Amino acid sequence: MPGPSRGRPVRRPLSVRGPAPKRRRGGNSRVRLTVGRLLLVGALLAAGVKLVQVQGFQAEALSAQAQQQRATKIDIPAARGSILDRNGNQLAFSVEARALYAVPQKMRKDWAAALEADPDIGSFEDRIADIAAFIEQTLGKEVAGQKTDRDTMLAKLSQDTTYIKLVDDVDPGKAAVITDKYYDIGSEYRAVRVYPNGELASNIIGAANWREDQQPPATHGLLGLEIAQDNLLAGRNGRRVVDTMQGNDNVVIPGPGRSQELAAATPGKSLELTLDVDTQYAVQRMVTDYTTRSAARSGSAVVLDTRTGEILAMANDKTFDPNDFGKYTEDQLRNIAVTSVFEPGSVNKIVTAATAVEDGIYQPDSVLEVDGSIKVADRVISDWWAHGPLDMTFTGVFAKSSNVGTLMTAQKIGQDRYADMLAKFGLGKRTQSGLPGEEPGYVPPLNQWSGSTFGNLPIGQGLNMTLLQMTGMYQAIANDGVRIPPRIVRAEVSADGSRKEAEQPESVRVVSPQTAKTVRDMFRAVVQSAPGQSGTGTPAALPGYQISGKTGTAQQIDPKCKCYSSSEYWITFAGILPADNPRFVVGIMLDNPTANGLQSAAPLFHDIASYLSQRYQVPLSAEQSPVVPLVR
Repeated sequence: MPGPSRGRPVRRPLSVRGPAPKRRRGGNSRVRLTVGRLLLVGALLAAGVKLVQVQGFQAEALSAQAQQQRATKIDIPAARGSILDRNGNQLAFSVEARALYAVPQKMRKDWAAALEADPDIGSFEDRIADIAAFIEQTLGKEVAGQKTDRDTMLAKLSQDTTYIKLVDDVDPGKAAVITDKYYDIGSEYRAVRVYPNGELASNIIGAANWREDQQPPATHGLLGLEIAQDNLLAGRNGRRVVDTMQGNDNVVIPGPGRSQELAAATPGKSLELTLDVDTQYAVQRMVTDYTTRSAARSGSAVVLDTRTGEILAMANDKTFDPNDFGKYTEDQLRNIAVTSVFEPGSVNKIVTAATAVEDGIYQPDSVLEVDGSIKVADRVISDWWAHGPLDMTFTGVFAKSSNVGTLMTAQKIGQDRYADMLAKFGLGKRTQSGLPGEEPGYVPPLNQWSGSTFGNLPIGQGLNMTLLQMTGMYQAIANDGVRIPPRIVRAEVSADGSRKEAEQPESVRVVSPQTAKTVRDMFRAVVQSAPGQSGTGTPAALPGYQISGKTGTAQQIDPKCKCYSSSEYWITFAGILPADNPRFVVGIMLDNPTANGLQSAAPLFHDIASYLSQRYQVPLSAEQSPVVPLVR
C-alpha cells in the first residue's frame, strides 16, 4: 500500500449522507402563524369585553356625560309685576307670549336620516310645506304686524341656516298647538308689556319692553317708574337645563324631553301708585286743552291730597303712548312736573306772608303804606301796575300781588330768618317723591347773597323750583302748617296679593296751625271779586266753595342778553280746595302762554277744582268767603 503523501494533511473520508439543506430566513413560519392567530383572538376578546363593559355596565354613565356636553343652563324669566292706580286699576301689565323658531339645517339632517329608515314618509320639502301651511292655519296670515302666511313661513323654513325666528308675540295656546304637532318647531318665552290707557300718566309710568340683546332676555324698564322700580317689578329669574346646538349655546334644540327646570322663577311685585286714574284722565285732558288754547309752549298740573301728600294726578300737555314710544321726542318723554325748573314769581310770596304772621310782624288787617316802587341795594323794583302811595292791608299786599309791599315785609323778617323758612318749605332739595329724574331746584346759599338778592327772592325771582315743590309749599299751609313730602308709590303688592304699605315720609312743621289758617284765610282774597277790591285770581273762584290761592308771573331769562325778558313769562297758580276744610292742593305751571285772554292759570285751576269737588263729593263750604278790604 502506498504510504501517506508527505507534506499534505490527511483527508477525512467523505460522509455517505448528502449535504445539509440550507436554512430559510425568518425562522419557522408555522410558529409565526400560530402566534398571530393567538394575538388576533386576544384582541377580539378584549374588544368584546370592552364592548360589553361600555354597552352593558357604563352605558348610563356615558350617556349622561354625552348629555352634559350639550346641556346648557339658562334663566327662566320671571313674570314682571304690574303698575296699578290707588283703586287697583291696571296702568301697566305683562302678557305672556311665545316666539316660534326653527333650526333648518338640523331639521334637514334629521329628516334625511328618517327618510333612509322609511322612504315613504315624503321629502323634506313636503315636510316644511306642511309646517308652513299649519302655521298659517293656526295663526292666520298676520300676528302683531308680522306676516305668518304660508309663503312667508316656507321661505324662512327653506333657508340654509342653523336658526331662524318665525314669528314673535304668539298666543301661548296657539304656539303649543304648533309645537305639539311639529316637534322640530321651537317655542321661546316672551312677555309683552301692555299699557291699556295709552298716553294716560305715561310721563310717570314710563315704558318697558322685551330685550333679547340683554342677558338673560327679559322685560327691562326704559323710562319712568318702569326703570326706577325695575328691580322690584322684575322679580327673580329661575333656572333650567336645555339641550343646545353644538357650538351655539343660544339655540335650544326643539322637541320633547329637552328641558328640565332647576329652580322656579319668582314673580316681580306690583306697584300700587297714589294716582287716581279718573282724576289723572280729567286733569290731563284739561291741561292739554288749556295749554293748546293759551298757545303756551308747555303746561303741567299737580293735584295733592292735603292730608297725606299723595299725588292724585300729575299731568303734562306733552305725553306719549308707551305701547309705541320709539317715535316720540325727548320733550314728550319727560315728566316736566319734576324734571323742569322755573322761577315761580308771586306764588313764592306765601313764604313772606307765612313768616310775617308766624313772627307776629303783621296781622291780616294791618295797614301798610305802599309806594309804587322800592329800592333794594342798587335795584329799583316796581309793582306790576303803576300807582302812587297806597294804604294797603297786609291781606291786600298779597291779594293784589304787590312786589313793593312784599319786599317791605321781607325786610322786617330779615335775611337769616327768610333763608331758614325757604328750607322749611322744602325748596332747594328734591322732594324724594319716588319719581325719576326729579330736579332739586335752586336757592342761592345765604353766604352768596348779594345786596340785590333779597330784592328778588321774596317776589319769586332769583331761585327756581319744580312744579311739585311749588305745590308742596301750599300743601304745608293747607295741612295746618305741616309739610308732608309728596309721594307717588302707595304700596308694594306681591304675587300672592299681600301688601306692603310704602313708608310715610317724615313730615316737617313749617308754621303753627293758627298761622296756617290765617294765611289760608288771607289768600282767599286773591280770588275775591268786588268793586275796587278784586284780587289777581278771580277766575279761580268756584261757587259754593272757599278757595285760597295765589297767582304768579315770573320773567324768563333771555338767553341772548342773559337778562330778564320783557316778553316771555312763567305763569303759575297754586290753590287750596276748600280753604275752610282743605282736601286738595292744585299747582299749575304754563310756559309763556301768548293767546289773548288766556295768560293766567286761574281759569284752569277753576276747571280742575270743579272736577275735584264733584269727583270726590266735597261738601260745600259752610259759608262763603267774606269780602275783605285790600286797599283803604
